[in-house]
Amino acid sequence: MHYDFPMKRMRPSLYSPEMAWLRQTLVGRRLELNLTQKMLAERMGVILSFIGKVETGERRLDIAEFVRYCQALELNPSLVLEEFCAKLEEQHPPMMM
Repeated sequence: MHYDFPMKRMRPSLYSPEMAWLRQTLVGRRLELNLTQKMLAERMGVILSFIGKVETGERRLDIAEFVRYCQALELNPSLVLEEFCAKLEEQHPPMMM
């Protein structure tokens, strides 16, 4: 199966429903673990503002950062990504060739 995603849909907007879902998932998990942003930043070895910017949608995660973020939150990155892809396809069904 081949999917053709037009360039305008290549990267979801920071404020798209699927990106909002991802932020809510990450923040919700951090709160479930009773972690402050500072504690999460320390776990990840990043500065505090990095966490704040991700959580407010000011900053996007690259794939390596996403995996480390999930690991720091004791989440399986593959499962989170699978659910994200499902959300993305709900919003923008793939065009099959």
